[in-house]
Amino acid sequence: MKKIFRTLILLVMVSTIVACDATRNANNKQKGTVIGAGGGAVIGGVIGNNVGSKNNSALGAIIGAVVGGVAGNYIGDRMDRQAERIEEEIPGAQVERVAEGINVVFDESSGVYFDTNKYNINAKSAETLAKLADIFKEYPDTNILVEGHTDSTGPADFNMTLSKQRAQSVTSFLSGKGISSGRFTTNWYGPNQPKYDNSTVEGRAKNRRVELAIVANEKMKKEAQQSVGN
Repeated sequence: MKKIFRTLILLVMVSTIVACDATRNANNKQKGTVIGAGGGAVIGGVIGNNVGSKNNSALGAIIGAVVGGVAGNYIGDRMDRQAERIEEEIPGAQVERVAEGINVVFDESSGVYFDTNKYNINAKSAETLAKLADIFKEYPDTNILVEGHTDSTGPADFNMTLSKQRAQSVTSFLSGKGISSGRFTTNWYGPNQPKYDNSTVEGRAKNRRVELAIVANEKMKKEAQQSVGN
């Protein structure tokens, strides 16, 4: 097992060196091409499984879905546009283009939040999520992972249930706005995937978040592969 792990680390290191050198002056969609060419979906899956199981499953889902090559360029171009639309319509959201996907984080300062120990969608959150639903309608060929997270305050079991209810509330709201339920995967992690220091008020507020991973669906991937042959 240790030998396999060392081999995987070596592969990731080599892929990263190649990708970093080639992407120094590349835009987002070009980075998608190089990442795929340097490491491919196999490396993406390895990184995705490890990242996803420990610290950031949304990021892992994005990297694990990498197609790579020229097809990745095609997907990256469309993800660039969608990310720009989210930033335009929801300026408080943390929007990051990663490989061939988009990572979006909503916390208490970015338009989607929940009252203490509650999971219902309040008026402010509904306004923000409605804008997000409109964007998803503009880009129908993507799948969305919705995750719920909490801080470490209170019993772990309670927080796990609360994160589940909040994630499901977001998914249900978006589905109710006309987004196909088949596009969603909903997960929840309670306090188990903190991004910030739970010993501070600011850190706990940021850890109480809903996180999205947006990736190409099979239709877009097929279109991307077909574009390579044209």
